[in-house]
This record gives sequence, C-alpha cells and structure tokens, in this order.
Amino acid sequence: MNPRRFDRKELKFKPLKDRRNKVNIRRDAVPPEGNVPVVPGDVERAVKKTAEHIRNARAQGSAVILAFGAHTIKNGLGPVLIRLMNAGWITHLATNGAGIIHDWEITFQGETSEDVRENVRLGEFGMWEETGLYINLAIAVGAWRGFGYGESIGALVSEQGIDIPEQGELEEEMRKGTTKELWKAAAAADLLSLLRELRLRPGRLSVPHPCREYGVQAAAFESGIPFTGHPMFGCDIIYVHPANVGAAVGRTAERDFLSFAYSVSKLEGGVYLSVGSAVMSPMIFEKSLSMARNVCLQQDGAVNTFAIHVVDLAQMDWDWKKGEPPPTDPAYYLRYLKTFSRMGGDIHYVQADNRVFLPALYNALATSQE
Repeated sequence: MNPRRFDRKELKFKPLKDRRNKVNIRRDAVPPEGNVPVVPGDVERAVKKTAEHIRNARAQGSAVILAFGAHTIKNGLGPVLIRLMNAGWITHLATNGAGIIHDWEITFQGETSEDVRENVRLGEFGMWEETGLYINLAIAVGAWRGFGYGESIGALVSEQGIDIPEQGELEEEMRKGTTKELWKAAAAADLLSLLRELRLRPGRLSVPHPCREYGVQAAAFESGIPFTGHPMFGCDIIYVHPANVGAAVGRTAERDFLSFAYSVSKLEGGVYLSVGSAVMSPMIFEKSLSMARNVCLQQDGAVNTFAIHVVDLAQMDWDWKKGEPPPTDPAYYLRYLKTFSRMGGDIHYVQADNRVFLPALYNALATSQE
C-alpha cells in the first residue's frame, strides 16, 4: 500500500508582515504592576490562597509549576509571567504548541493572532513564511544541539538568530555516531536533509527580534528556568510549512516532557498552577505524576502533599471535593477538573479571567517580599 500524501511544496506562503493581527503587544501587554483590574471577592480569596501556597512552597524549596494555554500569551501576560519567573516564584513554565508560536511571533514582530475564519476561507491560515521557516529551523537545530522544544525557540530569540552548521560537520557526526549517541547522528541527518532542502549556507542566520523583552521563552532561556513546550502534531501552523521535520519535533518535545516530569517529581510540598489549559496541562500532569510516584515509592519517598490551583472561565456548579459527577452530568467531561480531582493533593478551582488572576497573584506575592 502506498497512500497518497499532501505535498507541502505546492503551498504558497506570504510574508508575516502582510498578515492582519488581533494582538499588538505594545498596546495589549498587561503590566505586572499598577492598574490592576478590580478583583471579585471569590477571585481575591483564591489569589490569596494561591499566593500563600506558593510562598510556603518556595520557602521549603519545593517546585512551583505554571502550565498555561496559549491565550495567556495572546492576552498580553508575557510581562507578568517573566516577572513571576525572575522573582523566583515560578520554577517551571509549560505551554502547548500554540503558546510557543504566539510568544515567538510577539518577539519577532510585536503582533500575533490572525483571523482564522477569514484566512481559512482564503486558504491563507497559517501560510506565513517566517513563522514556519524560523520556528521549524530552530527546532531542527535545537534537536541537534540537545535542546528541548521551548528551549530551542528561547535560544532563537535570545541569540537573535541561528548558527547554521557546516554540512561537513553534520556528515562527520553521522559517520562517527556511537551506540551511546546515535540520537545525535540521527538529528544531524535530519538537519542536513533540511539544510539541503532549504539550500541554506553555513554560518550566522541573523533573525532580529525587536520585541524580545516580551518573550517569555527567551527570558526563561537566559535565566536557566525550564520552559517546556508540549505540542500535538498537526495542531499548530508550523506543520503546514515544508521546513517542518517531524523527527525534530518529536525529539525536542520528548525532552520537554521528561523535563516536565522531573519538575513534577519535585512537587512534594509544592504548587501546580494550571491556567486556561483544558487538555494539555491535565494530560501531561497525570502521566508525569504517575512516573514520579513510581520512582518515589521505590525509594520510600512520596509526592502526595501539594496544592493544585486551576483557573479557567467556565462556571463550576459541581463540588469536586465530594467526588466525581456521574457520566450523565456535563461536568464529568471537564477534563481539567476531572483529571486533577483524581490526582490527590489539595485541589482548588476558581472561575477567573487570566488577565485578572495572574497580575493579582504577582502583586500579592510582590507585596509579601516588601
């Protein structure tokens, strides 16, 4: 059987500067301090409780992991995330493939978020040359350098470009690949194939990022704090570009999953904060927690005492502390509550806009440092 497959080389791409965007970061960025929106009473109580748990976790050296959906970036909260991270309150950041892309586009041109309805109608959704080329190339080079998914894009922004290796260097890497480092030979082969396909010459490929101060991945890369990307193949616009290399995506995403799992293994006494992620966050958390407990139980350890704080926009009428609703109740299918309710720990849910919750959380934590 030889199934027919779509040829991405037939696609026509446009310059990213020609795209109309809904988000302009200079206009829409949420400042970490000042002009904090009015915080409703239930949200204020949730913020205080979350801040208390984070302070206690950091005081004893436990992990504080923040997993979030792409709208956290689209809503201009990059500066808040950077401040939380640089202040030492967050020890690990995690997002999906769209979050990675929006963060990069903001650093590259200060804008992001196209009109999906209109551009699908025109056959132009996702057909943007720079996003597809630079992100895929950075991932392919990052796979060879031993980087993770988010780390590869953080390096692209922080280093203001990509160093393209000599083809001879990659060929030598393929020849000398040892049993211990066959992954590097394979990554070199993937990268060599891509460079030949794109006809890229070795040397410095400069990619300026005039809005790099808004880039969360770059800030994490520079500070050495894990920022992991957890993509689903085919879900993001970079997959439509011929520069996409599936093996490189898999290699870097696998590293990020294992980095995330390691952070979860340090969650005893810590905090897991999930903001606006309906599927990615609960799915990677449950597998990672099971992995962490598997090893801890072998060593007479535990990952049982931690707080989970879930923030989303859905109204919640079911009391999850009393158990799961029956499958006939729509609440049963809210993955971000059903999954977390099964994990143990101390779970909290608040209905809140992330543009209200996260700045309020930062200010609550900053006040406690004064």
